[in-house]
Amino acid sequence: MELRSIQYFVQVADEGCITRTADKIGIAQPALTRHIKQLEAELGTQLLTRLPRGVRLTTSGRDFLDHARAITLEVSRASEHVRGKAVAPNGRVVMGTSPTLAPLLLPGCVARARQQCPTVTLKVVEGFSPQLLDALLTGRLDLALMTNPPRTTALTLTPLCSEPLVVLSAPGARGTRHAFSLAELCATPFIMTVGIRTLVEQQLAGFGGGLRVEAVVDSVEAIRRLLISGVGMTIMPVSAFHDEIRAGRLAAYPIEEANLHRILILARPVAEVGSAAIDEIERIVRGEMADLIQAGFFRMPAADRMAASRRPAVAKASAPKRRARRARVDQ
Repeated sequence: MELRSIQYFVQVADEGCITRTADKIGIAQPALTRHIKQLEAELGTQLLTRLPRGVRLTTSGRDFLDHARAITLEVSRASEHVRGKAVAPNGRVVMGTSPTLAPLLLPGCVARARQQCPTVTLKVVEGFSPQLLDALLTGRLDLALMTNPPRTTALTLTPLCSEPLVVLSAPGARGTRHAFSLAELCATPFIMTVGIRTLVEQQLAGFGGGLRVEAVVDSVEAIRRLLISGVGMTIMPVSAFHDEIRAGRLAAYPIEEANLHRILILARPVAEVGSAAIDEIERIVRGEMADLIQAGFFRMPAADRMAASRRPAVAKASAPKRRARRARVDQ
C-alpha cells in the first residue's frame, strides 16, 4: 500500500470528484483512477461510488478515510519534527479560527503550546472564513484554520479534514424520519450563520436548489440555545454540536442526494514560511486536529452510543407507568 495512493484518496474524498482532483494535483485522470483502484484492491473493498457528477464515499470509504487522514498527518508531523530547527522558537503568533471550531480545537492547542513552546505567545482571533482570509492577506494573522478558502499564490493551503454538514433540531422534531431529502432541505426554514449559509448555498447551486432562511444569527452559542429550547432548525458541521448530538440533547439528520460538507484548511502566508514560532504552532494545530479526527469528532456519533445516552431518561419516564400497572394488578 503506497503512501501516495492514500494521499490521493484523501484528496479525492475532500474534492468529491476524481476529475477535479486530477486537475488540482497535476496528474492524468486515468493515473489517479489506477491509484484508487489499486488501493481498493489492497483493502479488498470498494471505497468510492461513482456518480454522474463526482464520487461518494461508501461505508468502508468513510471508515478508511479517518485512518488515511491520521496516517498522512502523522507522516507530515514526523517529517516536520526531523527537519525542525534546534533553536527554541520564540515570539508572538496570531492564529485565526472559526467560531464553530474554536471551542473544540483551542483547549488542546493552548495546553500543547504552553508545554511545547512556552516562549511563544499565542493570540487567537475568531472569525468567519472571509474575515480570516482578509486578515491573512493583509498580514494581521500568521496562520488560520478556515473553511473552503479560495486558492491563491499568496497562501500555503493544507487540507486537514472534511466533515459532513447536517440538519440539527430538538429531539423528536421529525418523528421517525432519519434524513432530509434535497426537496425537504430546500423547503425547510432554517436559522443559520452567514458563513454556513454561504457554504451550503454554493454547494446547493450545483443541484439547482436554494435555502429558506428565517433568521441569520452569527452566534453559534445562540443557535445552540435556540435549538435546545425547541426553537427552529439549523445546518451545521457535525463537530460544532457533537457533544449535544451524542448526549441526545439535539437530533442530527444527514442530507440525502447531496454530499454537503466543509473542508477545514490550515492556511498561512507564503511570506511567513521559515518562522520557527509559526512552524511550531502549525505542528501543534496539526497534532490536535489529528487527535480530534482519530477520536471521531468530525463524523456522526455512533447510533448505539446516541441511543444509549437516551436510555436513562426513557427508563425514568416509564417507571411511574410500570408502578401504576403493578398497582392495578394488585387491586
